[in-house]
Amino acid sequence: MKKLKYILILQIGIIANVYAQLIPIDTAHWDIAANAYMIEPHGGLNSIYLQAGTMLLKDQEFSNGTIEFDIWLKPEQSFPGIYFRLDESTLNAEEFYIRPHLPGKPDANQVGPMFRGLAAWQLNFGPKYSFPYEYHYDDWTHVKIVVLDDKAQVFLDHSKEPNLSWFLFTENKSGKVVLRGGNQTGMHIANIRVNHERPQLINFKPIERAPIEGLIENWEISEKFEEQVLSDPTRLSNTIKDIKWQGTLGIDEGTAANISRIQKLNDGKPGNTVFARVIIESDKAQMKRLDFGYSDRVMAILNGKPIYQGDNGYRSRDYRYLGTIGFFDSIFLDLKKGRNELLMAVSESFGGWLITGKFKDSSGLKITVK
Repeated sequence: MKKLKYILILQIGIIANVYAQLIPIDTAHWDIAANAYMIEPHGGLNSIYLQAGTMLLKDQEFSNGTIEFDIWLKPEQSFPGIYFRLDESTLNAEEFYIRPHLPGKPDANQVGPMFRGLAAWQLNFGPKYSFPYEYHYDDWTHVKIVVLDDKAQVFLDHSKEPNLSWFLFTENKSGKVVLRGGNQTGMHIANIRVNHERPQLINFKPIERAPIEGLIENWEISEKFEEQVLSDPTRLSNTIKDIKWQGTLGIDEGTAANISRIQKLNDGKPGNTVFARVIIESDKAQMKRLDFGYSDRVMAILNGKPIYQGDNGYRSRDYRYLGTIGFFDSIFLDLKKGRNELLMAVSESFGGWLITGKFKDSSGLKITVK
């Protein structure tokens, strides 16, 4: 009987260890890629000082459960945080990160998806994706991420209520866990735990984002090409003629098409620009106003002729400008009767590869992608 009890206790201990692992901080458990790092005591804990880099959890994937860690923040511009359910083949993932230089601000942190290695925070902004928080810089900040199927919650500093609840964006499947430190001066990270037991969500009340009415619903997206092609109008017609088309994109978050769902920006191949195309069938020759948004830069081309060029990138309009997507621009399209081809050549640097548009008056128009 004593032996049986011992076996049961041992089995329970093994199960508990599987479901609530404290992950040792060493190169046996983590694949560390950083400008520099040091495993050292800090603030009474064994920690890693991670400078401008990431640490990927080896030999383990995460789908549902809880991820916790402690981080020692500094009041400087940096973006420490976590990727989870990372697909290494596509670089699709979910993420949460902190902006420690923005304590108390509405965008003191960020949740959202990463598609093909690009996080579109210029699309995923506002109270659905961020919450104000007064950070401290003289002690550890505890981060807890709870994930259940298509839902997630974040709890900071052992809060009993979630600081934010949200619906996830990527496929509901297992993937890697990756932590990232600060910028050049780095951050200390400690007490990393991964629990694979299906969790209980607490007071799950995600903030809704109302869709924008009347949007162009789909855009056809081309292969990539170099942005410098747009500077030479004599090369433009041949580029349009020879371009290959990659697929059709709908609208994310009722706001804009996220081009990184189809195209990967930094894949070692040249090109940071695509054409986003719609076909406008007009019942007569007429002028129509198109309100549109984009990120980061755009050239509008109607029936083969450039009619607009603009820049909506980060800090493009003043030093505080974030480049978030919105309907800040309008053009009047001189449509002929019948078929009109509108191309938006969209170029990206970082923060979101995006295009959106709507007609102020769409009467007499039929909008398709082919």
